[in-house]
Amino acid sequence: MILIKDGRVVDPASGLDETLDIVIEDGKISKIGKYQKTDDCELMINAKGLIVAPGLVDVHVHFRDPGLTWKEDITTGAAAAAAGGYTTVICMANTKPVVDNVETYEELAAREKELPVHVLQTAAVTKGLGGKELTDMRALRSAGVPGFTDDGIPISDVKLLKEAFLTAKELGVPVSLHEEDPALIGSSGINQGAVSEKVGVKGAPAIAEETLVARDCLLALRTGARVNIQHLSSAVSVEVIRLMKKLGADVWAEVTPQHFSLTEDIVLEKGTLAKVNPPIRTEEDRYGLISGLKSGAIDIIATDHAPHSKEEKEQGMDKAPSGMIGLETALALGITNLVRKGHLTMLQLLEKMTVNPAKLYHLDCGTVKEGAAADLVIFDEREKWIVDGEKFHSKSANSPFIGAELYGKVKYTICSGRVVYENQ
Repeated sequence: MILIKDGRVVDPASGLDETLDIVIEDGKISKIGKYQKTDDCELMINAKGLIVAPGLVDVHVHFRDPGLTWKEDITTGAAAAAAGGYTTVICMANTKPVVDNVETYEELAAREKELPVHVLQTAAVTKGLGGKELTDMRALRSAGVPGFTDDGIPISDVKLLKEAFLTAKELGVPVSLHEEDPALIGSSGINQGAVSEKVGVKGAPAIAEETLVARDCLLALRTGARVNIQHLSSAVSVEVIRLMKKLGADVWAEVTPQHFSLTEDIVLEKGTLAKVNPPIRTEEDRYGLISGLKSGAIDIIATDHAPHSKEEKEQGMDKAPSGMIGLETALALGITNLVRKGHLTMLQLLEKMTVNPAKLYHLDCGTVKEGAAADLVIFDEREKWIVDGEKFHSKSANSPFIGAELYGKVKYTICSGRVVYENQ
C-alpha cells in the first residue's frame, strides 16, 4: 500500500482541486479523503505543498524503435516519459520498418508492454508511408492498434484519405495528421519569412499547413471520422478548426510546448536545435495558439518528442533533420508559459495534458478517482530549475530549451501503483 499524504489533488475530469490523501492498493486508487498511516503502508509520500494529478498522457511521441535506435529506443523513451510525469504515451508509426502490418505491430507492442509506463503503438494509414495504398486497417485494429497516422508525411491523395476516414469511423479510432503541403514548402523546418532569409533557406510558409487543415477538417465533417490535427503552428489554422468544430466536425487539435513557448527568432539563437516540422512561427501565431488553448479550439498539448543525435543536428541548417525532444520539459513549459502568465489555470493546463488526450483515443486513464488505475504525477509547481542537457533521460539532447529557467518540477511518477520515477 502507498499513502500519498496532504497533496493538492487536481483532477480535470471531475473538477476536483482540494488538499486530500490518496491510498493506492493493488495498482489502483482505493481511497481518496483523509487517512492516517497504518501498519500495512509500505510507502508514505509527503505531498504537502505539491500537486497530485493524473499521470500525463502524450498522444504524439517518437521512440525511434525499431530501426533508428541510435536516436532513442523504447526503454530510454519510457524513462524520459516517466521523468516528465507521463504514464501513457502513444508512439508514431514512422519507424524502420514502418509499422504498417500486423507482424511488425505485434512484435513492437509486445516489447512495449514490458515498459514501466504505458506505451501504445499506432499504425500507418498507408503502406510504407507512401500515400498510395491503405494498410489493412481492420486487421491492425483487431490486433490492438489504437489509431492510425502517417505522421511526418502528409497524405495528398484526397480520395484515399476519405476512404481511410470512413474505415477509421467504422473502427471507432482516430486518424492523426501531419498537415504540411510539400508543394508549398521551399525548405522544411524554418518559418518562411525574415528569419529564413537571414539563415539562407527558403523556409516553410503557414499556408502549407492551413490549406491541408481546411481540406481535412472538411473531410472529417463529411465522413464523421474522428480526426486529430497534429502540432498546430498557425493562428489561421486555429480559426479553421474553431469553425469546423462549430459546424459539428469531430476534429481534435494538438499544440506542442515549443509552438506556444517560442517564436521563429529562436532559430537565430539555437540554430538547428530549433528546426522542427512544422516550424516555430511568429508572435502572432504563438498568441493565436494560446488563444486556441484558452477557448478550447485546441484540445491537447502533445510533445512530438522527436530525438535526433548530436551529429545529425550538427550537419547545418540545410541537412539537419527537423525535430526536438520534449517529454522532460513539457509540463514545466506549460506551467511557466501558460499558468504563471495567466493564460490557463492549473486545472485547464492539466485537462490538455491528461483527460483530453485520453478521450481522443478512448483510453481509460487521465483521471484521479477511486477504482481508477493509480497513474499519477506529483510535482512542485513553484520549484525553479535550469534545463541541463546532460541530465536528460532520453538518449538524445536535441532541445532548444537547454539553459532555460523553468518552473514546475516532477517529484514522483507513479504508474499502475508503482513509483517509476522519483526526484527528491
